[in-house]
Amino acid sequence: MKDMVLLGDEAIALGAIHAGVSGCFGYPGTPSTEIMEYLVDAFETGDGPVARWCANEKTAYESALGVSFAGRRSIVTMKHVGLNVAADPFMNSALCQISGGLVCVVADDPSMHSSQGEQDTRFYADFAMIPLLEPVNQQEAYEMVGEAFELSERFRVPVILRMVTRLAHSRAVVRVGESPRAENGLEKGAPADWMLLPALARKNYAKLIEKQLPMTEWSSSWGRNALSVNPARKDLAIITSGLGRNYFEENLADYRAACGAAGLPTTLHVACLPLPADLIRKVADHAETILVIEEGMPFLERQLRGIIPGKNKIAGKFDGRLPRAGELNPDNVRLALGLPPRSSALSGVSAPELPSRPPQLCKGCPHHDSYSSLNIAVNRLNEKEGKVSTVVAADIGCYALGAVAPLKAVETIVCMGASIGMARGAADAGYKYTFGVIGDSTFLHSGLTGLVDAVSSKTPVTIIVLDNSIVAMTGCQPTMLPSSQLESAILGIGVEREHVRVIEALPGKVEENAKILMEEAEYRGVSVVIFVRECLEAVRLRKKSAANKAARSAEDGGAR
Repeated sequence: MKDMVLLGDEAIALGAIHAGVSGCFGYPGTPSTEIMEYLVDAFETGDGPVARWCANEKTAYESALGVSFAGRRSIVTMKHVGLNVAADPFMNSALCQISGGLVCVVADDPSMHSSQGEQDTRFYADFAMIPLLEPVNQQEAYEMVGEAFELSERFRVPVILRMVTRLAHSRAVVRVGESPRAENGLEKGAPADWMLLPALARKNYAKLIEKQLPMTEWSSSWGRNALSVNPARKDLAIITSGLGRNYFEENLADYRAACGAAGLPTTLHVACLPLPADLIRKVADHAETILVIEEGMPFLERQLRGIIPGKNKIAGKFDGRLPRAGELNPDNVRLALGLPPRSSALSGVSAPELPSRPPQLCKGCPHHDSYSSLNIAVNRLNEKEGKVSTVVAADIGCYALGAVAPLKAVETIVCMGASIGMARGAADAGYKYTFGVIGDSTFLHSGLTGLVDAVSSKTPVTIIVLDNSIVAMTGCQPTMLPSSQLESAILGIGVEREHVRVIEALPGKVEENAKILMEEAEYRGVSVVIFVRECLEAVRLRKKSAANKAARSAEDGGAR
């Protein structure tokens, strides 16, 4: 064993390598991105298994399924809203009889630090009727990957490993093994276990239902679900899950002192799904009120009402003792425990209110010039019509910052790929000029199908692809296909050649490009305008890569 300082995400990646994973797939999305970055780096340097970025979360999950069907272990990574994209293969895979272990790591984002929602992945695991494991620290994150693979192969189901932002992006010392497990051998699954034709799917669904009782029995006996009973306390019990246990323990010294001679109440930490129903009932037998401290939505709190008798009062997020939205922290958990607020050096000190500093596009970002052209075109089209006749729908990515001052160029941001579909819908609703703004990577992720819909109906929309040659928002991963292939893909879908315009996003061409946008907006069919200019970070990484190659070449020449 040896000690390493690792991010929570890195601990998962290394845990997968040490657990004998053979295939790793994902789509970048904060706070999950660093898992695949670690794995891809290990693969490219020859120190790890196959690890590849994918066009979206659905294709990543399907690739992981292929590795599993071949009998080997696979891992797929994404953020919470990415599981929406992968939901089709994810839900169906619960009916397959998993061969090689399949672990789906999903990173939730309470407080929406970099997301459009606080969606809680535990609902998906419950919906699919499969296990979910939830670590509370980096050491557990490392260890639980191997446990998740074993559980997947034991019950022949996919297993979710749930992370949250604070754990994914904080570092700690992790004790890791030095002898990785050998990879599984190649051995295909039985076709009847993997073909979800209705007759076979019905049988597999019956098998999934049969697995529920043994999975629940496993949960109640799993050592990480830790129960501590105090028969002397009948007034209160506390159930924690995830990082909720950390915040409870940070207040433990003060809480123990406040409890006095009666001692701490009965406590249970829930580390997985299915819920350990037997342990929860034991808690209910020992207390009138149960306080639930969980990170994310009140999932566990809601579930308790179906497990324990009605005599118990359940406290937590539904009754306001803990905040319903946002992250937990030691301070709001402290108040829920009935402890007074902590004093600090700043208590009673007044400070001037600081002006807000919303995020901005980087200096020199090509999107500045693209949006400047779009704003000019939109203003002129509205003036020409004498009324508001435009809709500008945008998408998820760094170009979403075009919504804020000073640009204020876009009106909607919903999900990956929605810009094209919403532009089409707004055109069908009666707006004369509609624009769908989408990045190059997002276009490949989920914009292609929206463009197919628009072409099929010949809807008058203008799609703007902001091609900066990189996945900038999530850490500058490479775009799946080079810029030169976007035009061919668009033409192949059926957009007319004369209405596919490839232009440079340059300060000196803002006016010229605005005129091109106006021309295409007047066309009563589908047009696509591709604004091309590399992100400055892409330029820097390209130069760095070239310099590294030159240095290696020089070293090789010297060695010869």
